[in-house]
Amino acid sequence: MTSITTKNAIIHFNEVVYTELNTYIKSTNPSSIFILVDTNTHDLCLPKFLAKLESGDIVVEVMEIPEGEDHKTIDICTGVWEALSEYHADRKSLLINLGGGVVTDLGGFVASTYMRGIDYINVPTSLLAMVDASVGGKTGVDLGVLKNQVGVISEGSMVLVDTSFLETLPSNHMVSGYAEMLKHGLIYAKSYWQSLINFENLKLSDLDGLIYDSIVIKNKVVTEDPKESGLRKILNFGHTLGHAIESYFLGNADKTPLLHGEAIAIGMILESYISHKQLGLSNEDLTEISSGILKTFSKVIIPQDDQEVIIRFLKHDKKNSYGVVKFVLLEAIGQPKIDCEVSNETIIEAFAYYNSLNLN
Repeated sequence: MTSITTKNAIIHFNEVVYTELNTYIKSTNPSSIFILVDTNTHDLCLPKFLAKLESGDIVVEVMEIPEGEDHKTIDICTGVWEALSEYHADRKSLLINLGGGVVTDLGGFVASTYMRGIDYINVPTSLLAMVDASVGGKTGVDLGVLKNQVGVISEGSMVLVDTSFLETLPSNHMVSGYAEMLKHGLIYAKSYWQSLINFENLKLSDLDGLIYDSIVIKNKVVTEDPKESGLRKILNFGHTLGHAIESYFLGNADKTPLLHGEAIAIGMILESYISHKQLGLSNEDLTEISSGILKTFSKVIIPQDDQEVIIRFLKHDKKNSYGVVKFVLLEAIGQPKIDCEVSNETIIEAFAYYNSLNLN
């Protein structure tokens, strides 16, 4: 478990991470190095990273942004672009994104657009970023509360996965990343799903192999379909309703915002119920998915008035074609089907199913 080759980059793991990083720096000799962090990773991760970085005579500058999804905006990008310009970054500069999904998404977008593109490296520090955000080349920012509406697909030079950074992560952020791992099992391999559903019994040391497997699954999908014209759409399972729920809670002052994985967990149960109604996903699989997710994720009751607003958010989903909302559904665990149309009545039924669950 050392490296995975992607279409345009290499993902390195644990013991080889800093050797590969420093070899890359020596071989490419960037004119300057910029490290993008947020307020959390500045304090918790940057000191360790700098201690391992061998930059020689190359100037290293650190740029800090506020932490949190509500700061994944064009305004923050503008501040980072201006900082790069102020510090005379040129096309031979290197940007290293050290942080969770917000940092890797935003930093990748900044690097891909500054001077029409400079090299960048992702160093994910959260479980979500390790198994999802930093892999596959999707970069971008939110437009208001609408998730990832502005961005480009552009892979960095490499991804460096040092799982020791997970020791700095709050438990709710660990759980958030776990949702994406569960999704990989549901869309790709029932055996992987079943190896994950007792998350509460896993030790941090057990996670290394599971994280590696999750990245392998995502990499296989994005390598075959880098531009999301077909197969890659399966990675959106749980995200059509999940993103709408996340956006609604993020933009409503009366609601406590949900972490990405918390919203996606709800979305996966809802879309599993819809799969049961439309594609014949078995009762056994539906119950296994619902109970497996609710072992770890708390249920969030969503009243009908909220449901109607959430459904209106669906019109902004990036998978839509000609104004029609497209879902990824499951024929069985590990057997997804893309481009499924779903009526609002069925979505309301799915919410009723979710609200009625009492599986803990």
